Amino acid sequence: MIKDNQALFNRIQVVLDAIIIAGAYALAWWFKFKSGLISFSVGLPTRYYFRALYYIVPGYLYLYYQFNLYNSKRASGRKAELFNIIKANSIGAIAIMVVLFVIDQPHFSRSMIGIFWIFNIFLETSFRNVVRIVLRFFRRRGYNIKYVLLVGYSKSAESYINRIRLNPQWGYVIRGILDDKMPRGTMYKGVKVLGSIDNLAIILPENKLDEIAITLSLSEYGRLEEIVSLCEKSGVHTKFIPDYSGIIPNRPYTEDVQGLPVINIRHVPLTNTINSVSKRIVDIVGSFAGIILLSPLMLVIALVVKLTSKGSIIFVQERVGLHNQPFRMYKFRTMIEQTEADENTKWTVKDDPRVTKVGKFLRRTSLDELPQFFNIFAGKMSLVGPRPERPNYVEQFQETIPRYNIKHQVRPGLTGWAQVNGLRGDSSIEERIEYDIYYIENWTMGFDFKILVMTLFKGFVNENAY
Repeated sequence: MIKDNQALFNRIQVVLDAIIIAGAYALAWWFKFKSGLISFSVGLPTRYYFRALYYIVPGYLYLYYQFNLYNSKRASGRKAELFNIIKANSIGAIAIMVVLFVIDQPHFSRSMIGIFWIFNIFLETSFRNVVRIVLRFFRRRGYNIKYVLLVGYSKSAESYINRIRLNPQWGYVIRGILDDKMPRGTMYKGVKVLGSIDNLAIILPENKLDEIAITLSLSEYGRLEEIVSLCEKSGVHTKFIPDYSGIIPNRPYTEDVQGLPVINIRHVPLTNTINSVSKRIVDIVGSFAGIILLSPLMLVIALVVKLTSKGSIIFVQERVGLHNQPFRMYKFRTMIEQTEADENTKWTVKDDPRVTKVGKFLRRTSLDELPQFFNIFAGKMSLVGPRPERPNYVEQFQETIPRYNIKHQVRPGLTGWAQVNGLRGDSSIEERIEYDIYYIENWTMGFDFKILVMTLFKGFVNENAY
């Protein structure tokens, strides 16, 4: 029976990671200067390169910790782990470059750092995959297995069982369920209800379980304190799987109010002052650069719009932004001139007769959105965020989609997570909101840059943009 040995395993992994980082660095140095494959002089004495390891190794270990690379492998996927390894190593390599620039050290090989980045990602990923293979080998033979008992039959219990069945490599075996309402012998996907919750007092002393998962339904939360107390007395590791996952998000924000734990229903990283200021600085710099670099293209588009159809060049429309405040959003005009009533009540559909020939091209390629760089520079929008809607649609959607107004907790964006995933134009509003909420709750500066890069490759041209 395997008790909680994750801490020991993590300590071993930290030591092995330190060896891998140092080894990848030494291999990169050898490849660059001694292998003969790259014709280049050392430049600096060897000792200067290897003294840097005193800072690089602990720095990279800290980054690995920040990117959750020491979480249990039972519930972490290989793809997510690979992306976290890439992100941690990329930030580490950039940090080294910045430090070399700040200390004015031009002779330290930047290309060697690039080689180190490749080697370290490859070796670290290979090492962790080998660990996974070894753990799976032992689990298939009955070792490193965790036996779990569920207390309470609920939707959360069914969801937990579903995930365990889909991921046998985690090494969990569910012994059964205890519940007061479901008849004994009731089965769910091979897991049986063994009896009532009171049987827990008989089962725990037998010491044949590694974990207790409390999966009570909402109506039974009155017994939660009693059950937790009983489990803790037995010394069995206990976890709580709430039955309100549809209400509280996957990553709720918990704060301590003088010893009172408070769970915020919605965690919005951009409410943090440092995060919001950092994003605003990127928006100012990015929008200013966009205006300067794209001004010749915008001038050409303006002339084409003016020469091919009657009306103004810039189309100004009221949209709803941060904190539900209206603002005037700019676009190149892509439709024939129409009444304000038509503009505010008609949704653009495929082959819409109001769209001009030039406008159809501008919409399909998103070039009509370029004037929004001025909205971003003025602080009404952001480079990345949920796309803003007209006030009348906001009133309609907030009545039919309960979580719709969550999108207004951040500035609207020129591009967004929903848009780079193909949700533009005449597409599902409900699905779009789910993507927007995911972005809001999981915002990082790296996530913003990822969306901007995805926009360059797949966010401009879209078949749903009519």
